[in-house]
Amino acid sequence: MELGPVLYREYPIGTLGLMDDGRGLSRVFLPREGTCPDAPEGETPLTLQGAEELDEYFAGTRKVFTAPLSPHGTEFQLAVWEALRVIPYGETRTYGEIAAAVGRPKAARAVGMANHDNPLLIFTPCHRVVGKNGVLTGFACGLEVKRRLLELEGGI
Repeated sequence: MELGPVLYREYPIGTLGLMDDGRGLSRVFLPREGTCPDAPEGETPLTLQGAEELDEYFAGTRKVFTAPLSPHGTEFQLAVWEALRVIPYGETRTYGEIAAAVGRPKAARAVGMANHDNPLLIFTPCHRVVGKNGVLTGFACGLEVKRRLLELEGGI
């Protein structure tokens, strides 16, 4: 996959980088977490669309994203990420529920790893996945960011 330009924009959780691969958004990430790719800074129509949708999300006026997505991962990761995008705004699911949704009911830990590798922060809402009994666990960007996103959505 060739790296496209990255659009950086400030949001309430910090600076986010948005990248597309010409077919859809391929990465949305917090560069402060050490995930900043070796790509030039710039913007494209797809990254601008994604940034506008994130502006609306953080303003509380967008609950569903429409920007085209182009995640790259294994078959299992893609299935998990698709299951995450079905979780409604303001709701949560457990790792076990996502494992069952992708036909692998004993794969809760593997779901956790797929969440950790999620390349599309917020657009693929891995922050909506919680541990048993609603406990906030495992989030690559930190539990404070996860808590803030869930509070924004009214999920906790």
